[in-house]
Amino acid sequence: MEPNNQTMEFILLGFTDHPQKSIGMFLLFLIIYVITLIGNIIIMMVIRCEPDLDTPMYFFISNLSFVDICFTTVTVPRLLANILMEVRSISFAACFTQMYFFVALGITESFILAAMAYDRWVAICKPLRYTEVMNPRLCKGLVAGSWLTASLHSLLHSITISKLSYCADNRIHHFFCDMTALLKLSCSNTSNNELLIFTEGSLVIMSPFVFILVSYVIIVSSILRLYSGEGRRRTFSTCSSHLTVVSLFYGTIIFIYFRPTLSYSLQYDRIVSVVYSIITPMLNPFIYSLRNKEVREAVRKITQRIISSKEK
Repeated sequence: MEPNNQTMEFILLGFTDHPQKSIGMFLLFLIIYVITLIGNIIIMMVIRCEPDLDTPMYFFISNLSFVDICFTTVTVPRLLANILMEVRSISFAACFTQMYFFVALGITESFILAAMAYDRWVAICKPLRYTEVMNPRLCKGLVAGSWLTASLHSLLHSITISKLSYCADNRIHHFFCDMTALLKLSCSNTSNNELLIFTEGSLVIMSPFVFILVSYVIIVSSILRLYSGEGRRRTFSTCSSHLTVVSLFYGTIIFIYFRPTLSYSLQYDRIVSVVYSIITPMLNPFIYSLRNKEVREAVRKITQRIISSKEK
């Protein structure tokens, strides 16, 4: 007899059952989480406090940092609690709430990355119209549209997957409630859900990715045609940080979600999931700050102002 979905609980198996390894993993994920929070908060504060960074590009970076904070907070605190207190059960409602926010925030990040690619295209290919095109209204509209589209996409998949039947085995071989893990756990026919992921999911996830690729093909051709050797290096450096983030984010997502259910590998999927859900949000502030002269200069100015105010 099938249990009532609304009253059942899932068990998040996480990574390991060995206490010796659990302590090390707890400390590792705690350090990563703290670094993620501090790094992204610093980026947001620097952009907000430094007038020189009041530009569309840094507006998108600030929003990306906020999304990264939320994205990692959806999974890591519960992961830490599961490791430390061994409380691995999660209610049906909590599981699908976690899945909803995880998917919504991931899609929001993909659209913001696409908006950043558009910003770079306008700045490099249409420099004389940059201020006119990338006005505050458009920038805010792109971010709002990213949140709205991602929320609707996530709601669709959360509802359809929650309608599946989950029978005797309630153990999720993952550290959070992921779509692929839940599909593998279901005793219903998941072919329609897989088809939805490959069609609607492909459209929502791959459209920003294709847009980014096309944008950078145009950008690179423009750089090679219009800029001198020194100008090329300087212009390429402004795009390299964004391309690094895009490669990390999309490479792992495509590997995880765009495969048939039968080809899922529990061990490898968990490792790859750590990359895009935990490691990438931690690396983003460093990618955008350490490789960005303007951000480093803004941090230096703010630090000097803080030191000067304390000396008075």
